[in-house]
Amino acid sequence: MEKQELKYSNVFLRVIAKLIDLIVVLIFLKLFSDAGIYIGIFYFLISDGILKGKSIGKKFLRLKVISTERNTFGDFRDSILRNLFIGLSLFFLMIPFVGWIFTLVIFGIEFILMVGSPEGKRLGDFISKTLVIEE
Repeated sequence: MEKQELKYSNVFLRVIAKLIDLIVVLIFLKLFSDAGIYIGIFYFLISDGILKGKSIGKKFLRLKVISTERNTFGDFRDSILRNLFIGLSLFFLMIPFVGWIFTLVIFGIEFILMVGSPEGKRLGDFISKTLVIEE
C-alpha cells in the first residue's frame, strides 16, 4: 500500500463515524446502566480493531484505519493506542462538571489536530502511527 494510492478520509466523515460510535456507547449505557460506561470505554478502546481497522461508525461510512508502520489495517493494539485519550475522557465523564470540561477539551484538541493535519491525523493517529482512509 503506497501513500500515493491512499485517499485520506475527510474530517466530516470521521466526525460522523465518531458520532455513530458515541451512539453505540450510549446504547451500552442504557442497556447496562452502571457497567455501561466501562463497557463503552472498552468498546472505544478496541473499536478500530474489531472489523479489521473499522469501528461500527467507520464500517457504515466506508472508512478504515491503517498502520503506516506495517502497511496493514489497524489492529487492536493500534486501536487502543489511538483511542486512549478518548477512552480516558469518557472515564472522566463520571466526574460532574470537571469531567465534562476535560472531555470537551480532549475532543477539541483531537478535532483541531485533525483539521490542521494534511493527512487528517489526530493525536491518537500520531501516537499509534495510523491513518484513516476511505475505502
